[in-house]
Amino acid sequence: METQIHNGGLPHPSTAPSFVLPSSPSSSLGRHIARRLVQIGVSDVFSVPGDFNLTLLDHLIAEPGLNLIGCCNELNAGYAADGYARARGVGACVVTFTVGGLSILNAIAGAYSENLPVICIVGGPNSNDYGTNRILHHTIGLPDFSQEFRSFQTVTCAQAVVNNLDDAHELIDTAISTALKECKPVYISISCNLPGIPHPTFAREPVPFSLPPRVSNHMGLEAAVEATADFLNKAVKPVIVGGPRLRFAKAQDAFVELANACGYPIAIMPSGKGLVPEQHPQFIGTYWGAVSSNFCGEIVESADAYMFVGPIFNDYSSVGYSLLIKKEKSVIVQPNRITIGNGPSLGWVFMADFLKALAPRLKKNSTALENYRRIYVPHGIPVKREQGEPLRVNILFKHIQNMLGGDTAVIAETGDSWFNCQKLRLPENCGYEFQMQYGSIGWSVGATLGYAQAANDKRVIACIGDGSFQVSHVDGYCVLACRS
Repeated sequence: METQIHNGGLPHPSTAPSFVLPSSPSSSLGRHIARRLVQIGVSDVFSVPGDFNLTLLDHLIAEPGLNLIGCCNELNAGYAADGYARARGVGACVVTFTVGGLSILNAIAGAYSENLPVICIVGGPNSNDYGTNRILHHTIGLPDFSQEFRSFQTVTCAQAVVNNLDDAHELIDTAISTALKECKPVYISISCNLPGIPHPTFAREPVPFSLPPRVSNHMGLEAAVEATADFLNKAVKPVIVGGPRLRFAKAQDAFVELANACGYPIAIMPSGKGLVPEQHPQFIGTYWGAVSSNFCGEIVESADAYMFVGPIFNDYSSVGYSLLIKKEKSVIVQPNRITIGNGPSLGWVFMADFLKALAPRLKKNSTALENYRRIYVPHGIPVKREQGEPLRVNILFKHIQNMLGGDTAVIAETGDSWFNCQKLRLPENCGYEFQMQYGSIGWSVGATLGYAQAANDKRVIACIGDGSFQVSHVDGYCVLACRS
């Protein structure tokens, strides 16, 4: 489906004047960025002021649709933008040159690993300093302004260095649209002397741009559906396992539609928790090899066919590559490629298109689900805590489980919280976020702030170990605020 960004009051082409409007304070680079962020859905920007970005921040503050949230350090500002992007679909942060940019780099790398579009804006050197061989403060003492840029190249999908107003409009809009298309962070450096200077290219409200729809190759889609339906319809006890790339592919609804049609049991990979409805009658738990949910591992590994939708098989999710699954029994559905057993692998076939087309082609088969129900034993109830007895983890998470509802969201920190929160059964519409691929210690504290700011209709419950909490405790007030 095409994503159209709001026009912002631009006159219809037939009535728009053909001359260039005169420049005004509202036609500056800084105001253009502010309005563009509002257009794409950002209403809160996480920032740390520094002398290279102060003028830009003044223009962001002047935008009625933007709320500037100051953070205690750049790393937490990046974590907050990550959490915000999870709830809103896109996030933004603003820091200062090099000393701020390199500080936020770790958070941007985490957002890249999770396919989150975060617009990272850095206040850069004065445009008149480029090419002068000058040494600037907040740098490592070399007359090289490219260190920060080169660092961001490896953890962003696009980079723009804006030190000239003539091409600023094009560079900024290209970077932002790339972030939305690729679902990855981008880096935009803005020379510190440019945000307040009027320029004719910014004389109007930002012209809306649209993201072209991703359409599967028709022949490839038909071939993938045909081969997969033939493969799965021959199976006696097939299962489906959802993975973390379901969100990136925007295929969660299509996944449920397919599950409803085929009747197979549904499991999730640990990194896919929160992306599949756990109250679904066919849900059987987390498939995590030897540490799977009770009886889930047995059902998946004994299946004669399994379809993994959006998986990432790293050393965490595969328990050190020890999963007892075989390639010849598997269908691997990635965001734009389908691989059937040892047979065909078809590209430019998009996940949501594929799942929707496959649903009516599968025969109803509940054999594996019936096997699961036959062997399943309900979880025991934790023994009641005696007066004066130390609080046990299972008792604590029993209370957390009782707190969950459609108006709550869980943020699980790296470490013990991963494993304990995996055991929570999520009610319908209960949010769930964690960072299993990158696993940055302390991520959840800043992410809680960002998520709560974006999803202000939910009560956010952050589960954080005391060690992780201390890593980013300077923004720790946000956790208490979100819980109150």
